Amino acid sequence: MKMRSFDQEKAILYLVATPIGNLEDITFRAISILKSVDKIYAEDTRNSTILLKTYQISTPLESYHEFSQELKEEQILKELQAGKKLAIISDAGLPVISDPGYKLVKLAVEHNIAVSTIPGASAGISALIASGIAPTPYTFYGFLDSKHGKRIKELEELKYVSHTLIFYEAPHRINEMLLDMKSILGNRKICLARELTKTFEEYIRGTIDEVIQCLPLKGEMVVIVEGLEENFQLDHPLEKIDELISLGYKPNDAIKETAKLGNLDRNELYKSYIQYKNNK
Repeated sequence: MKMRSFDQEKAILYLVATPIGNLEDITFRAISILKSVDKIYAEDTRNSTILLKTYQISTPLESYHEFSQELKEEQILKELQAGKKLAIISDAGLPVISDPGYKLVKLAVEHNIAVSTIPGASAGISALIASGIAPTPYTFYGFLDSKHGKRIKELEELKYVSHTLIFYEAPHRINEMLLDMKSILGNRKICLARELTKTFEEYIRGTIDEVIQCLPLKGEMVVIVEGLEENFQLDHPLEKIDELISLGYKPNDAIKETAKLGNLDRNELYKSYIQYKNNK
């Protein structure tokens, strides 16, 4: 479906980037858009009010967060269908990424309503380019699950990813998150960035063990983790197949993935796995 974003006579949903720390992390265009729309929907109106007052933005403001999004989506859709121009903002950075907004964007697209991004600061990318860890390719993950068991399962699924990994984490969970990460991924090189663009911005680089020694720390955090090293050797491919199957892979997909990870012949690996299972 082809759709032009900018038609002055039609409704539009703007996804507007806001500062990730320093209030000056905002573009002139973002300020202009926030002043011009009919209404702004914000993750936390208390935080957003400070930003709007700083830039003398008097546009009506209403909350749209993870606990209210389902209730607000119908309202927002009706406003868009009535021709309104609306903006969505989060507490920091781009909305939708680890913040509410995806379902609303999907809904707008399904109803042939224009959606456009007003780009700006992003904590994950900002930390990545200053981390000293390979910037591409990368996999953005965001927040791992807060519960230990689910977090371990998520890390298991990322164990053999060769891309640089980007995570967000809260200060009260960072220690247990890094300990779990070390137990599953090994003592990899990481970069922990905190308080990005604020006065006490800090980058802590080293192995997971070395970074843990610097805890406790305050502030919202981005953790950049090196991917699986290129010279990785798969010592137990048959056990690896069982591991992937336990994570939900179909047997053929697990064999295919293991063959790729270990640079092994898929057909030979399949034969070995069948024999291995028959002998168990």
